[in-house]
Amino acid sequence: MNTKTIVAILLVAFGLVVLAYSGITFNTPGKPVDFLGLHIQTTHSHFIPPVVGAFTFVGGILLLLVKPRQV
Repeated sequence: MNTKTIVAILLVAFGLVVLAYSGITFNTPGKPVDFLGLHIQTTHSHFIPPVVGAFTFVGGILLLLVKPRQV
């Protein structure tokens, strides 16, 4: 297996996961806040919409179907 095939398979798998869950939401740690002796952790919520999953799925399929150019 070459690198192009591995990337294409990963794109197809990621696209299917995003489409299956109707988008993916994940949190990343934000900047902590210290106020009057209280330490408050913050988080940032990120959403990957299903459209991104559809584009990655189609892109992975196209990458699998395209043949490399002969030099």
